[in-house]
Amino acid sequence: MLTSLQNPLVKQIRKLQKTKERHRQKLFLLEGTHLIEEALSMQWPLTAICYTDAWKQRYEELWQRLSESSSRLELVSEEVVATLTTTIHPDGVVAIAPRQRSHSFPSSEPFHLGLALETVQDPGNLGTMIRTSAAAGIDRLWLSHNSVDLDHPKVLRASAGQWFRLPMTVSSNLANEIQTSKQSGVQVVATLPQAPLTYWDIDLTRPTLVLAGNEGAGLSPDLVDLADVHVNIPLAPSVESLNVAIAVSLILYEANRQRRTHLI
Repeated sequence: MLTSLQNPLVKQIRKLQKTKERHRQKLFLLEGTHLIEEALSMQWPLTAICYTDAWKQRYEELWQRLSESSSRLELVSEEVVATLTTTIHPDGVVAIAPRQRSHSFPSSEPFHLGLALETVQDPGNLGTMIRTSAAAGIDRLWLSHNSVDLDHPKVLRASAGQWFRLPMTVSSNLANEIQTSKQSGVQVVATLPQAPLTYWDIDLTRPTLVLAGNEGAGLSPDLVDLADVHVNIPLAPSVESLNVAIAVSLILYEANRQRRTHLI
């Protein structure tokens, strides 16, 4: 059993709570049983797993599956596992895995509904949008390179495991990705407070790419100009704006509703 906070593996995992270390080590941190189950179900490689004795007794079958798929499982003390996680009440298991998201989607591969996110900074917002996107059935998600880390621990937790199921990539040139989509016939939609159309007024059964921007500043003017259509989300007079994750959810589910109605 690992009990020392000075153990090399323990020190390595603790460092992964920081962005710089995740980039340097090319690894990220998975906290908790649910995320590890999702990674395992999607055959995502796990480099190492640390677990407590109480966790093993509770999840004997999962422990057995992990022992067959990962080359390193380490029994650790409750005190050690508490230092490895960013959560207040860890459930007794953490894992590390390689950062292996692709940097682009094939330009020739068509899609029906996509989401492009620019300079999103809040990990909870990003994780929520990933979870909502998976639930609404989008085909792919782009994240600008100057956003919060796609594999930030809070992003993974807020995604409720859907992080492993949704096709996603980090883009160094989001404008170029949008242009490529437009050239293939995809409709690009952006929200603006003063837009003449409401989001439910447009045809979202067409191949569509939805743009969403920074929590405070919104979309950059360059990306706004790339949109084929601008839409607004009606708000009560006393309300200035919506949280970006809520705004994205409304549009994605309107697209989902239109497509379901179209099929009836």
